Amino acid sequence: MRWLVLSVALLWTQPALSQGVYSENWSPVCRLGSQSGAGCEAVRNREILDAGQPPWRAIGRINFASRDQRSHCTGVLVSDRLVLTAAHCLYNAPRRRWIPPSSIRFAAGYQRGEAVALSDVNGYRLHPDQGKDEAFDNRTDLDWAVLELSEPIGQQVGYLPLASADDALAFVAGYPGVRPHVLSQTKACPPQRHQGGVLTAVCPVMMGDSGAPLLVETPAGLQVVAILSRVAATPEGVTALFLSTELFDLNPQ
Repeated sequence: MRWLVLSVALLWTQPALSQGVYSENWSPVCRLGSQSGAGCEAVRNREILDAGQPPWRAIGRINFASRDQRSHCTGVLVSDRLVLTAAHCLYNAPRRRWIPPSSIRFAAGYQRGEAVALSDVNGYRLHPDQGKDEAFDNRTDLDWAVLELSEPIGQQVGYLPLASADDALAFVAGYPGVRPHVLSQTKACPPQRHQGGVLTAVCPVMMGDSGAPLLVETPAGLQVVAILSRVAATPEGVTALFLSTELFDLNPQ
């Protein structure tokens, strides 16, 4: 029943709505929160992090700007120049076209209007089946993207390795729509792994968090397990759907 509810809820979760653009379609998420009746307080109550300090400054805001749209998602550096995020963040649904790299900037360690480092984007990689005929393909396992930055800011701010195992307690760190100017982390959101590199967890996340990393603390430090793709209000709480980093194309270009 949980998966049925999630699937139905995701039908109205249009891609552009996760970019920090408010919509009444998202009101069930704010009303529900992580527990029935908690609303967006569950998101507001997340712990605020010092985004200017390592290792948090490897996480940042992906900002989009055009004449008719300003929005953001979350991304994480995994090498000097590569940032992982969700593919739907890069698609302008109202105009039915992909956002050009020239309109995207990555702000590492962003906090209250300032960033530790900024970089333009040279381009981005998508799944080979994503973006055909300039359309967005809503299939779950296709909702990933790798930004290629113009500047190697990972050398300056650091970057997070990919997790070799995900049996540790996991949590999310991102820039939710209700608190878009501070980096905050959730409490533990134990994920369930499904086929095709998909993970789900009940976790207080929302628009703006799209592309945020699901993180685990290891003896070697923070590592990235997966990236937030989408959310839906379900009877159990806000159910988040993540894509494993195994799906991302990180091969040298």
